Amino acid sequence: MADRRRITGPVVTAPLSFISSPSDLSTRLQRTRQPNEIRKIFLQTGLTPSASGSAYLELSPPDADTIITSFVHTRPSLKLTCTVHGPRPLPRSTPFSPHLLLSCNVKFAPFASCLRRGYVREPAERDLGVHLETAIRGLLLSERWPKSGVEISVTVLEAEDEDEEGAWGMMSVLSGCITVASAAIVDAGIDSVDLVTGGVAAIVVQEPTVPMPSKRVRKESTGGSTQLVMDPCIAEHDRLVAVCVVGYLQARDEITEIWVKGDALDSGEKEAEGQIGLESLVDYAVQSAAEARLVLLEAVKESTELKLKHQSLSLDETARKGSRK
Repeated sequence: MADRRRITGPVVTAPLSFISSPSDLSTRLQRTRQPNEIRKIFLQTGLTPSASGSAYLELSPPDADTIITSFVHTRPSLKLTCTVHGPRPLPRSTPFSPHLLLSCNVKFAPFASCLRRGYVREPAERDLGVHLETAIRGLLLSERWPKSGVEISVTVLEAEDEDEEGAWGMMSVLSGCITVASAAIVDAGIDSVDLVTGGVAAIVVQEPTVPMPSKRVRKESTGGSTQLVMDPCIAEHDRLVAVCVVGYLQARDEITEIWVKGDALDSGEKEAEGQIGLESLVDYAVQSAAEARLVLLEAVKESTELKLKHQSLSLDETARKGSRK
């Protein structure tokens, strides 16, 4: 008599096979872009109807022409979504403020990286929020909105994994947050002085092509060449010496935010010795922000034309209904 409490296995079975891990890859991803070329950007506004303004930004992954043969996260990308709520009146209990109160929040989705994140805000997310608020504050005409507040929320859907030496990937995330927040502010119709875009540049050391070790270790090497690159990706470079992120207003030629990480402080001595210094790094980051501004202008222009088209259609429909009456 058969045992009814026992779960019988399937009739046909197959052996268990594991997918390849990043340690099994023979070589690291190589940068195919030029040093002064940024990744392709997809930017669209007006995706969240419940918010005053919204935007979505996505960077194309490196080496996008190759075919993926593994489920392992080997080609990091950047996907951000931003919503703007306000300006709206502050509660009566809030003290009077002659300027607009700005609140910026950056939150990583639990599935944004290989290591699953928690729902509680981490210190890195708070730091990104502070840097984003500094970059956006110089953009808004806050004196036109007394005793009002606006909340900007950025959600990171996908981001580059953090490096063992430091959060180099956070620099690219902050650059994208500045650009997508600027697009959402324009979509919300908030008065601003210009369009602010984020740009990132780095001093990298490219080692000779060798098999990639099981763990990503970046050690000092004398055989690598040092160069400046725009929009760096951790998976494409062997070692990053310094990274710079700027929030740039091109029409006013102003920098609202700058964040430098790494060994690029003694600019005068390095420039005199013929090496790459801080001034060259900042200039490259500004050029990267100027390239991203072209995409932002096209996205804003497209959304504005679409709004005007819908507005004209609604006015024509209203006029037709009035003539029928």
